[in-house]
Amino acid sequence: MYPLRPPATPSDAIADPSPSRVVMHTTITSAGMTKAIEDNVPSSGEGTFSLLGLQRKYTWKRGNVGVRFGQGKVTLDLHVDAVADMSVSQLEIPLDFQISAEPVITSEYVTKFQAVEVHVDSPGSLIRAADAVASVLSLIKKEVETRLVGFSFDLRPLLGEAFDRIAKPIDLPLGDAHGCASLKVLSIEAGPTVLADGFEKDLAVVIAPSVTIPCGAEAIGATLPPLANVATVQPGPFTVSIPIAARYDELAKAMTIAFTDGKLFFSKEMPAAYLDRPEVYAAKDQIVLKLHLGGVVERPFHMALDGDLFLNGHPAVRDNELVVPDLEPTVETGNFLVKLKAALDGDSIREQARAALRLDIGERLKSVRDKLSTDLGFGSGQGCAKAEADKIEVTGVHVHQAYLRVYVGVTGHASVYVPCPRSAVLFTDPFAIPASSVLAYGK
Repeated sequence: MYPLRPPATPSDAIADPSPSRVVMHTTITSAGMTKAIEDNVPSSGEGTFSLLGLQRKYTWKRGNVGVRFGQGKVTLDLHVDAVADMSVSQLEIPLDFQISAEPVITSEYVTKFQAVEVHVDSPGSLIRAADAVASVLSLIKKEVETRLVGFSFDLRPLLGEAFDRIAKPIDLPLGDAHGCASLKVLSIEAGPTVLADGFEKDLAVVIAPSVTIPCGAEAIGATLPPLANVATVQPGPFTVSIPIAARYDELAKAMTIAFTDGKLFFSKEMPAAYLDRPEVYAAKDQIVLKLHLGGVVERPFHMALDGDLFLNGHPAVRDNELVVPDLEPTVETGNFLVKLKAALDGDSIREQARAALRLDIGERLKSVRDKLSTDLGFGSGQGCAKAEADKIEVTGVHVHQAYLRVYVGVTGHASVYVPCPRSAVLFTDPFAIPASSVLAYGK
């Protein structure tokens, strides 16, 4: 008379996520690039040159670096004062450098210059006419050019901390149940570079997000994957699809959130009657809820209750809540409730069971929201990230033999800044509306 319970074979809740892209617009301002060059290019140097068969020493010291952007390249303006030891005295050599280069990010997350062009001019007419120091000019030009060609700015420390947090599963307390959210990073892509008084590029973190109840296998230590430079990355807000896989026994444990000390008292008129020991399992495309009925009924006559009730229905999604709106007693349970209509409130039992099975996805996944709102970012001394999730939408629910799978779509946006702007708000939840309406996933 009751739907058959599936065989009790060991089975994990399989989320089977599809890849999603979290797009982060990265901005390295002209001030940020200037500071990076100032910090990584030496401010002085020295060497030797040959004069009349003897080795002489020269030194040089550079001024501040000026950075300009245009025609797809970065132009650096640099003044260098060099001093060459001559046979009798020292010769001062002023030099003006103009360096044009294309900034790129390598697969190892290193920003560097390629296609470097160096032009050098000396404002001193005496220097231009002095054949004796021609080799000095060549040596200084080559040394400064080598330093600039060798310039690099490593972005890996900026992203490594966030990656470590993303790769580590986060615990999700759900009543007596226990789940984990995981953001498996598959790859990181970089779109074309835009130069607009700064260095701007869209980065896409390709992830396979999932939530499993109970937790799946322990995550194996992962490393930051190589950066892939691609022809295009879709800019703007991103949408992440998150499958939530919950085994039925864990779903039953999650129901205890609605219980008091393990019991669900369903009637004010019968305060000693209760439901407990919930079990959930599948029957084709329906789920079956088994509840133990216990306690005592005093009216209209004294009666001890001890038996099992079975209700079944189709899970559905309504306004981001998982519900079973057609949860009804099975045949035998229905007949039993009819027989005891004078003593038991069958409608109340059904409504209480429906309420216990209702799961507010946004509220239950508040920890996941916080993870997406924080773990895609960083706030080091070199830069910072800001991520916000704008919308959560539960898109579907599917019944499997051993587990239930729910799909949640999260829309958000993220940005990376180097250096960190004063107005950037980091690691905060931007929402003042209820968690049942939104889910943030990022940082």
